[in-house]
Amino acid sequence: MSAESLHASATELLTDWQPEAGHDRSLREAMLAFLGSAPNGCLREHAPGHITASAIVLSHDRREVLLTLHPRVGRWIQLGGHCEPGDETVADAALREAVEESGIPGLRLTPGLHGAQAHPITCSLGVPTRHLDLLFEIIAPPGAVPVRSAESADLRWWPVDGLPAGADVLLTP
Repeated sequence: MSAESLHASATELLTDWQPEAGHDRSLREAMLAFLGSAPNGCLREHAPGHITASAIVLSHDRREVLLTLHPRVGRWIQLGGHCEPGDETVADAALREAVEESGIPGLRLTPGLHGAQAHPITCSLGVPTRHLDLLFEIIAPPGAVPVRSAESADLRWWPVDGLPAGADVLLTP
């Protein structure tokens, strides 16, 4: 991993992303401005905030979404996390996180950025920071059975039209 390759991939993804909603356009511009002032903004150790890689894992027929009950957040959310050594791009990080957290082999990344979100959080740094999530759509193979990792209190498929109360997941960009 290099801070430069991650930064370049995040900048390219956000530059190419053309959201229709006003809020998403504003978030896109804010994230690009953040990256313009933070060469290490894709690295966990950038304490003021950092780009994170999130995975909207959908069943092969797109009828279900895989969510994790995050132990620190206490809500059902999409899979994902920090960029790590070995991730050349933010998309690589999202796919790696999806495989690690779901235990599902053969996941397929849909090209391009699905969306973006920003969350205040106290993550592994132990201090309040902000996660600037870049979201990617990832499709599971037919018959995929998730295996909960140590990073999750629970992990399960949910109908896209029947998410649990309080779920924080962006299904439609």
